[in-house]
Amino acid sequence: MELLLSLPDTPTPPTHVGIIMDGNGRWAQFRGMPRIAGHRRGVESVRVAVSTAVELGIQYLTLYGFSIENWKRPKAEVTALMGLLRLYLRQEIDELNEKGVRIRFIGERKRLALDIVKLINESEKQTETNTALNLVVALSYGARQEITAAARQLAQKVLAGELTIDDIDERLMSQNLATAGIPDLDLVIRTSGEKRVSNFLLWQLAYAELIFIDTLWPDFSSRDLEEAVNEFHRRERRFGARG
Repeated sequence: MELLLSLPDTPTPPTHVGIIMDGNGRWAQFRGMPRIAGHRRGVESVRVAVSTAVELGIQYLTLYGFSIENWKRPKAEVTALMGLLRLYLRQEIDELNEKGVRIRFIGERKRLALDIVKLINESEKQTETNTALNLVVALSYGARQEITAAARQLAQKVLAGELTIDDIDERLMSQNLATAGIPDLDLVIRTSGEKRVSNFLLWQLAYAELIFIDTLWPDFSSRDLEEAVNEFHRRERRFGARG
C-alpha cells in the first residue's frame, strides 16, 4: 500500500514589505573605499530584493531610497546618489518591465532635477500594467511631511465645502496619502543593526512587524529576506486584540 504524505501548506507571504536600506556608507568605509562605492554596491542588493520578492509572492515591496533628511548630506554625496538614480532608471527599467514589475515613486518630486522627474514619469508609465510585483520607491520622502500634506489637502476640502470635519476618518486620511490604494505594511526590515524607523511610512506601519538585522545593505541577500519572512510567520499578529 502506497503511503501518501501531505506537506503542510506554504504560509501566505506578507502582502506588503518595506525595507529601510541602511549601511551603504559604513560598508564602504570598512573597506577603505569612498561612500559612493557602498551606494553602487547597494544597487545590486536592490536587484536581489526585487527578484526574491517576486519569487516569494510578495505583492508590494517599498524601498526607502532617499529621505527628506538625506538632502542634508554633503553636496558631493547627494550629487553622486542622484547620478546613480539616473543610471538605475535608464538601465534597469526594461528588465523590471520584462519581469512584470510595476514601479512607482512616492516623495517630493519638486526637489528633484527635471531630467530625473522625466525618467520617473516614463518608468511609471512603461510599467503601469505589470502585476508580478508592485515596487514602490520612497524618494525624497518623509512620513511626517506626507501626513502633513494629507492633512492640508483635507483642510482645503473642508474650507471649500467639499467635506465636513465629521467626514474625516482614517479611511479618508489614507486615501489622501501618497500610498493611496496600496495596502498598509505587514513587515518592515531595517538593515545595518540600527533600530529605528527614520520617518518611514509612519501611518502605514502602525501594525507592521519590525525586524532589524545586522547585515549592511550592500551585503543583503535572498536569504536575509527569506529569513525575515520566516520570522514574520512565527509572530502572532493580534492588531490590538487578545490572542
